[in-house]
Parts: sequence; structure tokens; C-alpha cells
Amino acid sequence: MNSEQLEKMRNASGFIAALDQSGGSTAKALTLYGLDDTAYSSEGEMFDRIHEMRARIITSPAFTGERILGAILFEMTMDRQIDGIGAAEYLWDQKRIVPFLKVDKGLADEFDGAQVMKPMPDLDKLLERANAHGIFGTKMRSVIKRANPTGVDAVVGQQFEMGRQILAAGLVPIIEPEVDINSAQKAAAEALLKPALLAELDQLTADQEVMLKLTLPEVDNFYVDLISHPRVLRVVALSGGYSRADANTRLARNHGMTASFSRALTEGLSAQQSDAEFNEALGASISSIFAASAT
Repeated sequence: MNSEQLEKMRNASGFIAALDQSGGSTAKALTLYGLDDTAYSSEGEMFDRIHEMRARIITSPAFTGERILGAILFEMTMDRQIDGIGAAEYLWDQKRIVPFLKVDKGLADEFDGAQVMKPMPDLDKLLERANAHGIFGTKMRSVIKRANPTGVDAVVGQQFEMGRQILAAGLVPIIEPEVDINSAQKAAAEALLKPALLAELDQLTADQEVMLKLTLPEVDNFYVDLISHPRVLRVVALSGGYSRADANTRLARNHGMTASFSRALTEGLSAQQSDAEFNEALGASISSIFAASAT
């Protein structure tokens, strides 16, 4: 593991940019970016367009390691190049931004009020490739929709089972049990999630550290004991469908949490903007998220 990257993730100010839209969310992300389905004629071209969008963000002078700690990449992005350099290598070597990789294969159908991850039979091979590209850590997402203890325990148990496999490969896992912001039982689900996470964290060994990526909670500073847990490197927040303004407001009230925003980061960016307009809009977005993360 890169000690410089570890030190940055532990102590530096900033936030994580989530640039890992996958097959299911790519078309929506492109539409928000001003490219409807007339901008591509095949799935391959669709992925070309999203890579162009990500490369435009990553190469922007507004996108630097001074305010951005890390960036989460989609597997296909890791396999592609930016300015003739591997995307993950470019992030660290050119920008001093720590690269992460989304490793899950999507969500299983809802059961017990939750969606666990689909099986990942090739995870070890993917982790080998990630190490070869200088990836620091991984991200994997599950979703909790109701305050059902069985569903919450299934999500957390699977996350930490996969997390141990990732730790064994020398990478830092971002554990992401998202609580749906539209759930009528959101606060109750969070009240079940926290002790389930603490129980798993308490079972990690002294040389194991994970990160947590959590929905901004209904009760401010609800996750303070997760933030201070000795096995937790950092707790980051997902925007989860909140607007950037709402996500930033909630984030600023939760001290010690930093952002790991996707849609809220790219809100207001479009393919039709000139480079100057694009860089200005991205810079304003980064400034606001950085400020909210600094509380």
C-alpha cells in the first residue's frame, strides 16, 4: 500500500469524487450532462461518451488534489487512458488524487427490505488488476430501504465479508450500506445500521482499516462514534439523490464526515459548455463541497 496515499486519506482536508456511474446509471448521467440517446448509437459509444465526460472532469484545472482526496472509478475507466496514461495512474501521478475502484456488480432484488450485492465470483482477479494499476481502495454499494433487522444484518454482513477479502489483497474497502433517502423508515433504519456496523468493526484486527460511505443521517452527528472508531480510516457521505445544496447543508451539520458525491458533484455541468464555463462550474461545485466537508 502507498504510504503517502494512506497518510492523505487519514489526515488531509478534502472530499472524494465519485466518478463510478455504471451500466445502469450511465444513460441518466449523460442525460443530466446534456447528452441524450441521440449522442450515441450503441452501448460502446455510450461508454465512450461517459469516459469523455469523466476525462474532462479529471483533466480540468479545477480538479486537483488540493481539494479532492480521492476519486472512485468504474472498472471500464480504470482500463482506459487519460492523456495517454492509465486513468488511475493519471489521478495519482498528475493530480495527487488517490484512486479507488468500484468493484460490485450491482444489486440483487429486494429482500427483507434491503438489496444486497450480486455475487462477485471474479473479485480476486479484479483486485489483482486494481493493484497492478496502483488502486488504493475499493467501493461496493448495497441499499437498505426499510428498518428490517434481518435485511440490515444481511447487508452489513456481506459488506464486511467482501471487505475482508479486499483487505487481504492489500486494498482499503469503502463499505457502503446506503439507506434510501426516500424511505419512510430512514431514521429507524439508521438506528439499526449503526450498531450492526460497530459490531463488525469491533471484530477487525488492529492492522485492518476500512472506510465507510453512508447516507447523510436524519439525526445530526449520528455517526460520530463510527468516525472515531480506531478501525475506521474515514467516514464519507453519499449524496443519495439530494441536490448539491441540500447535500452540502446536511453534510456541514455532520462534523467529521466528508463528501463522496457523484450526481451532486456533476450537477450543472454540461457537454455544451465551453471549457472555460465547464471549469468555472466544476470549480464552484468543488469549492462548495470542500467547504461543507471541512466542518
